[in-house]
Amino acid sequence: MMAINQSYAALSALERPPVAFHFLVTFYVGGVVENPIDIRFQRVSGISADISPETYEEGGQNLFSHRFPNRVSYGNLILERGLMIGSPLAMEFKAALNTFTFLPGNVQVFLLDGNSDPVASWMFLKTYPVRWSISDLNATSNEVVIETMELAYTHFFPVKFF
Repeated sequence: MMAINQSYAALSALERPPVAFHFLVTFYVGGVVENPIDIRFQRVSGISADISPETYEEGGQNLFSHRFPNRVSYGNLILERGLMIGSPLAMEFKAALNTFTFLPGNVQVFLLDGNSDPVASWMFLKTYPVRWSISDLNATSNEVVIETMELAYTHFFPVKFF
């Protein structure tokens, strides 16, 4: 067991898989970082892309069907955190949902190392809110109220760091 720990310690930071618990989220509207207090979240999920294949059946060929890539589809970016009273981001989110007025912006999710330096990042383009909710209020539990914000986006791409 000691040899495994020593060999893991000998790996450089680039050879080790990064941890998933140290990250931040930045919102951009018009190329400007908006609401710098709204960067910390408890959980980020929905970073995924799927290609849905199209099936083509060839006449006279009964053993298989041809499958071709059709288009890429994306899930929603889901952000969870403790409820922040008076958060500019939450107010903009609720205003968009109440007035049905959307100002698409960009969101960047940074994965950080132990020194808070970015090791990976994903940029989500033309995001807009599609869902906002808070966790159940329960007088018999002693839990933080969780605010969940869900964003749709046109596409995303990884941003490289060197």
